[in-house]
Amino acid sequence: MLRPRVSPCLLIRNGGLVKTRQFGEDKYVGDPINAVKIFNEKSVDELIVIDIDASKNGVEPDYKLIKKLADESRMPLCYGGGVMSVEQVQRIIQLGVEKVALSSALLEAPDLATRLSEVVGRQSVVAVLDVKKSFLKGYEVYIGNGKVKVKGGLLSWLDSLQTQGVGEFLINSIERDGMQGGYDLSLAKLVKQNVSVPVTFLGGASSLDDIGNLVETVGLVGCAAGSLFVFKGKYRAVLINYPSFDEKFKLITERLMKYEQS
Repeated sequence: MLRPRVSPCLLIRNGGLVKTRQFGEDKYVGDPINAVKIFNEKSVDELIVIDIDASKNGVEPDYKLIKKLADESRMPLCYGGGVMSVEQVQRIIQLGVEKVALSSALLEAPDLATRLSEVVGRQSVVAVLDVKKSFLKGYEVYIGNGKVKVKGGLLSWLDSLQTQGVGEFLINSIERDGMQGGYDLSLAKLVKQNVSVPVTFLGGASSLDDIGNLVETVGLVGCAAGSLFVFKGKYRAVLINYPSFDEKFKLITERLMKYEQS
């Protein structure tokens, strides 16, 4: 049976792991290679790694770090940050990364998705959409670490990027980032109803129950989280963690059955 993916999302700044709140207040949480080693032992479905400064600062991806991550990882790896061209994506894939995530590059030139899908395959092209709810205009898309609003609403970008050849969406709620108040289920339902490719949701998870709520609401999707897998307890003590296979399987199977029966 197909099951939703549960994916830790690690943010990199200046070569170290950080965790943010609403794209600010970043807290250092350790070394990325050590985190990968720990997740290797926990049978993680997929690991997402995003360099949150590379695109903002207009610098090349850190290929040395990417190679170290790919060499160490025994799970599927998705990398994003500073990726702007077909050549960069090819190089990253050649280093052993399964998927490459792009944000501003696709929003500035949507036809890039078409060229990428022709070269590396649609399944390896992930569009990251950082979104925030507007009082009057619904959900809107932002770049520049959530600072610059992009013209066109979320639904318009979902349609355009799917048509151009994006193979997956990573939908990140700016308002829920690091707040640990649960996923934006209204956002999840809206996106799921308007995409025909795989989608992963990020932003807000504080417990396995939040993941269960997401699965029960929208079914077969990717469930990504940062704080949930790097912090423990109300004081946010740093502890890399991930649910056991049995714990995750039981939770997701039960919630997926409720979704299918609804």
